[in-house]
Amino acid sequence: MATRRTFIKNLSIGSAALVIGAKSSKASPFALYEKPQGPYMATGIKIGEVSDTQAIIWARLTKDAERVHDDAPQPVILYKNDQTGVFEVKGAKESRPDREPKVMYPPGATANTLAGAVPAATGEVRVRWKTPDSHAWQELPWQPVNLDRDATRQFTLNNLTPFKKYELVVEARSTGSNTITSTMTGSFKTAPKKSEQADVKFVAVTCQEYHDRDHGSKGFKIYESMLRHEPDFFVHTGDVVYYDQQAKSLELARWHWQRIYGFPSLVEFHRQVGSYFMKDDHDTWMNDCYPDLKTRFMGDFTFKDGQQLFLDQVPMGNKTYRTYRWGKDLQIWMVEVRDFRSPNNVPDGPDKTIWGKEQIDWFKKTVDASDATFKVLISPTPIVGPDRPQKVDNHANKVFYHEGEMLREFIGKQPNMHIINGDRHWQYASRDQETGLLEFSCGPVSNEHAGGWKKGEVKEGELYMQVIGGYLEVTVKRTGNQPVIIFAHHDVDGNTVYRYEQYASGQY
Repeated sequence: MATRRTFIKNLSIGSAALVIGAKSSKASPFALYEKPQGPYMATGIKIGEVSDTQAIIWARLTKDAERVHDDAPQPVILYKNDQTGVFEVKGAKESRPDREPKVMYPPGATANTLAGAVPAATGEVRVRWKTPDSHAWQELPWQPVNLDRDATRQFTLNNLTPFKKYELVVEARSTGSNTITSTMTGSFKTAPKKSEQADVKFVAVTCQEYHDRDHGSKGFKIYESMLRHEPDFFVHTGDVVYYDQQAKSLELARWHWQRIYGFPSLVEFHRQVGSYFMKDDHDTWMNDCYPDLKTRFMGDFTFKDGQQLFLDQVPMGNKTYRTYRWGKDLQIWMVEVRDFRSPNNVPDGPDKTIWGKEQIDWFKKTVDASDATFKVLISPTPIVGPDRPQKVDNHANKVFYHEGEMLREFIGKQPNMHIINGDRHWQYASRDQETGLLEFSCGPVSNEHAGGWKKGEVKEGELYMQVIGGYLEVTVKRTGNQPVIIFAHHDVDGNTVYRYEQYASGQY
């Protein structure tokens, strides 16, 4: 069996070609209806940006009915030695060197035959939807996928009924054909009206690394665990993929999305749960990145490429920062932490920013205007922390103290407002010592990806800390007529490992 290690060995001694692109002969476990000929939808569908009356449906057409097996080879990345001009494997202590990369494929291989690859295909897509109690389907016309956007197409469903379950059918066909080649069913629930009292439950995750998957050919355990809890919606707080080490071109960056979202556990989850996606550094470009960062490390793949690719790969509205109301008792805010930020290495001060002035003004204005009982800010990066002292990339770090302090003071003054954050590879619940503000870190998608904090070490203000993978589940409901919000950390198997409950104060 060919592996990355054997390819490096063979590359160094000039031995024979590797066998690549082996696929399982088993039928696709998730394509619910398929004709012998494609196009297919092996990377599934995504249902996003769900409001009380609207949703966006994302689809992508694929050449094959399932992903290339993970036993197939991966590329090797070499880096130029500026002194000798020779391309070589980077040193063990070199994390992300400012050196020119060169991508080496196994003989005969392309990005379409790598482990986990799901090549794009031309064709057309149609979306149909209805409520379970209706016999009449509504539909949007057939539309071609956009090959410049990795064979994707997004459809906006309007005039939906609030707090209602919808059934969904997405169909594919070849261009100009009347024969449907692949069909995928799905479902989602719209949000309640802002005046409606309703129990709401959602889940949040972060930090999803392909190489740290824990469920074999299915992908990640966490998605089956979350699905069993029947959430109303899902939030990915960022680092959806990790471009840094292998995405040296747009083609290889797209491969990162294919190999993650071709996993059956993710396909099954996302066809049944409405989602909101947020991006951070690794799924925008590279570690701790900002728009003005200069490096040769990422090759031909640019920061701007990463910004557009994220919009291609997830259902998304006009802006990557937005707010959604889920009934009388819950409003969430999701923010953008990469596109508007100052360089990390400039001195801190009132003008140094992560969010940018326009986003800060929007945030304050919409929070002040909200009459939701509970308000939850969801941030890709920490605002309260704690974080490691050497970090220089978020509001919990000294290098962004001014803006961080302003946000903590503003949010801390809001009744019944809390923060959920991603980015950290461990779970925690912490309280800011000055403002009393609570922050809940959801933890990475797998135990294999957990780390970065000393096990058992608890800082002042921490209510809970564990270096494990898992997810955060948030429930808003009423006990009698009193609103309550519950933050529950779960491990990857769905077991509750920490629970925090707070009843609303003030008027509601």
